[in-house]
Amino acid sequence: MSYICDHAGENFDSPKCKKIKEHLNECENCRHFFDSVDNTIKFYKIYNVELPEDAHNRLISYLGLNDK
Repeated sequence: MSYICDHAGENFDSPKCKKIKEHLNECENCRHFFDSVDNTIKFYKIYNVELPEDAHNRLISYLGLNDK
């Protein structure tokens, strides 16, 4: 969750991040989506997956983690 706040330029305890956390607690669809993305990021980091550069770029883009 903290990387969403970081990516949005917010502190983890900011009002915006609190709203996101509240929404995720209330909305099952968003919670499942968030969990899916969160697990993908964790696996990507834990297993240090080596992907072809094009596949890596597509994954990062899909997850919305591109540097802006």
